[in-house]
Amino acid sequence: MTQAETTTALTFEDFKKEVLNDYKIAITSRECSLLGRREVLTGKAKFGIFGDGKEVPQLAMAKAFRNGDFRSGYYRDQTFMMAIGEMTVQQFFAGLYGHTDIEHDPMSAGRQMGGHFATHSLNEDGSWKDLTKQKNSSADISPTAGQMPRLLGLAQASKIYRNVPGIDTDKFSVNGNEVAWGTIGNASTSEGLFFETINAAGVLQVPMVMSVWDDEYGISVHAKHQTTKESISEILKGFQRDDKKGFEILKVKGWDYAELVSTYEKASEIAREEHVPVLIHVIELTQPQGHSTSGSHERYKNAERLEWEGDFDCVKQMKSWMITYNIATAEDIESIDNEARKEVLEGKKAAWNAFVEPIKNEQKELTDLLENIADSSINKIFIQKYSNDLASIKEPIRKDLLVTARKILRMIVKESGREKLAKWISDYTNKIQPKFSGNLFSESDENVFSVKEVLPTYDESAEDVDARLVIRDNFDAIFNKYPEALIFGEDAGNIGDVNQGLEGMQEKYGELRVADVGIREATILGQGIGMALRGLRPIAEIQYLDYLLYAIQIMSDDLATLQYRTRGKQKAPLIIRTRGHRLEGIWHSGSPMGMVINAVRGIHVLVPRNMTKAAGFYNTLLTTDEPALVVECLNGYRLKEKMPTNLGEFKTPIGIVETIKKGSDITIVSYGSTLRLAEQAAKELLEIGIDSEIIDIQSLLPFDISHDILKSVMRTNRLLVVDEDVPGGASAFILQQIIDEQNAYDYLDSKPQTLTAKAHRPAYGTDGDYFSKPSTEDIYEKVYQMMSEANPAKFPALY
Repeated sequence: MTQAETTTALTFEDFKKEVLNDYKIAITSRECSLLGRREVLTGKAKFGIFGDGKEVPQLAMAKAFRNGDFRSGYYRDQTFMMAIGEMTVQQFFAGLYGHTDIEHDPMSAGRQMGGHFATHSLNEDGSWKDLTKQKNSSADISPTAGQMPRLLGLAQASKIYRNVPGIDTDKFSVNGNEVAWGTIGNASTSEGLFFETINAAGVLQVPMVMSVWDDEYGISVHAKHQTTKESISEILKGFQRDDKKGFEILKVKGWDYAELVSTYEKASEIAREEHVPVLIHVIELTQPQGHSTSGSHERYKNAERLEWEGDFDCVKQMKSWMITYNIATAEDIESIDNEARKEVLEGKKAAWNAFVEPIKNEQKELTDLLENIADSSINKIFIQKYSNDLASIKEPIRKDLLVTARKILRMIVKESGREKLAKWISDYTNKIQPKFSGNLFSESDENVFSVKEVLPTYDESAEDVDARLVIRDNFDAIFNKYPEALIFGEDAGNIGDVNQGLEGMQEKYGELRVADVGIREATILGQGIGMALRGLRPIAEIQYLDYLLYAIQIMSDDLATLQYRTRGKQKAPLIIRTRGHRLEGIWHSGSPMGMVINAVRGIHVLVPRNMTKAAGFYNTLLTTDEPALVVECLNGYRLKEKMPTNLGEFKTPIGIVETIKKGSDITIVSYGSTLRLAEQAAKELLEIGIDSEIIDIQSLLPFDISHDILKSVMRTNRLLVVDEDVPGGASAFILQQIIDEQNAYDYLDSKPQTLTAKAHRPAYGTDGDYFSKPSTEDIYEKVYQMMSEANPAKFPALY
């Protein structure tokens, strides 16, 4: 199909105007790349990675992109963002400079390097905008192929909105007509996340259009080292749909404007109307400036390749095509080029001035203060030297100011000027630090701290039941109350999960809301992230806690950083459900909580001791706008608990510990399955006169926001942290929070101690558990040893 055939409704003049506008965007983007590289090499910007060579296919993608659609992309998509009207030249350079004002750098407020793009899904108060009336880009991440799992969820949301009745689609979908558009470099298709997502999209049949920008290189490494047959479309031919479900696979040259426009319109129509995924392999692309500002492509491309790239540069080819078809003359094109260069230069200057002027004002404010302080200081000469050096910096950064101020503060610690300078440093830090550290968690009225505890209620005749029934019936209440809630995971659907906590739910709520998925943890997480970005309330189930390692990169790089890297302009309130701690064998009984909590800051990590507490966490989270991981106790499903009468309504508070046994001699802090052992040990210790207080942490992130553990230590003056993670794992974090953050050290009469699992994975079997993780006897003897040190006469040594 030719370009003319795609524009039959246009007059030639209209068509010409549209093409010339496209070219203007392409050449503007190219000039941004060229000038951007110079800004890095002259030191104004730290690093640059640009979209030069990919301009024309991105124009074609933008033309097929509709309101409501979502992009999950690659850090070279600047032309696309300009073409959909979501990035200006000035904003491009603001991102390059790292401007911390979201109005100037709407992509990330300086938190990500340039080339990482996002649109704003949220209003100032954290509420949703109408995503159906704007073009949307989920916030990029740098890890190659890391954008793929989320893409799957963005596409699946359209399938849910189209096929699940009862959901309020206002602001989120128009009959599921939205397409999720993915972009990736050809070398990054070597990543497992790419293949996992492609397979899952083919299984799920979701409206996804995946563009592979193929310039034959990954950094400096040629495609022959990256991809079998040097072609991703060739090796994916088995995915081509026929009488069975699959992909539509299209291949197009990246310099052929007319064919690109036709191809992208075709892909859009297939995905949008049929909900069939499409792969577009865009070949014969170039990368004129190489991979990034870190090096030059002349080092690894031979003369023949460089000559070819000069001839088949997509912008150059578009110019030739326009002249051939009488759309523009060489003079017309030169005029557009000159205008674009001027606009880019002006935009760059405006961005730099907007970035540096506030800092210059702060620079003058500080130097004026330092001159005033110097007048009455015995260190006047030194202070004036520092002040003059600071004033001489023509393009200061905020680090320069604070380094100078803090060095001078040391000189005047005993002088009258100390108080003024200390106040300036404190005020300045309080003002500036949030620009770099705010929005790790939700700051809206729907954050987790806005939810108050609601206790479970019970009939007088309430019977003890298997705890799995509590979680199952609570899920039933959740799905009935929230039509937008859905759950999916391995064995979650047909059999109702491996522990039957979802028994009967698929039959009642359908296969789209309670779904089985393949063995692919990373894209299970990705499904959840993408759907949550589009207003659904997904619960992504990872069968066992140990299996979370497959998905930890997605959790850490994407979900945990989302609110932070968008300065609070996007959210994905995904609930991740898993189960873990004690069971049998290396791969089913791990508790890598230290790794988890240190990798996922930005996600709440909840560790309920029983199923009622877990159900309460799910009820709480569904009223908030934040992501969380809930780790159910794997050995708790067959234990007995009473069935509450207010299922779906009772709420476990987040960040609040619970004292489950009062005591006066020692505070024992733990969570999850280990608490039952601690309770048994406490009973046995009480028989010999040691009265232990036991505290259930309940949530590791956030941790004890009311400092109730400190209040306990103030009474008992001793502390033991019991944890089934490895030594120095979660126990180190817990101890740091209690001793460092809560200042419990001031109230301790004995050294605070930890009791953890052994350094290795748990061995198989009951004996493996006993010799690998803390036992009741271990807890008893550790407490006894601590009391023996304090009072050996009353508690003589056991060993």
